[in-house]
Amino acid sequence: MKYLIVVERTDSGFSAYSPDLPGCVAAASTREATEQEMAQAIAFHLEGLRAEGLEIPEPQTSSSYVDVPA
Repeated sequence: MKYLIVVERTDSGFSAYSPDLPGCVAAASTREATEQEMAQAIAFHLEGLRAEGLEIPEPQTSSSYVDVPA
């Protein structure tokens, strides 16, 4: 499954979250490390949902950019 993640710069590096998986977050000093940490966090999150017998959410969020006059 592919889940959208949102990566944001912070004072100490980067943080990320997935809109389809509330509470699933990660942070690291580089964007690349944050993306790797987020992949592991998602896997761990889904494992926890399965262990609890809960439904695995289908990815539904998408993103796009729009051009606007500056």
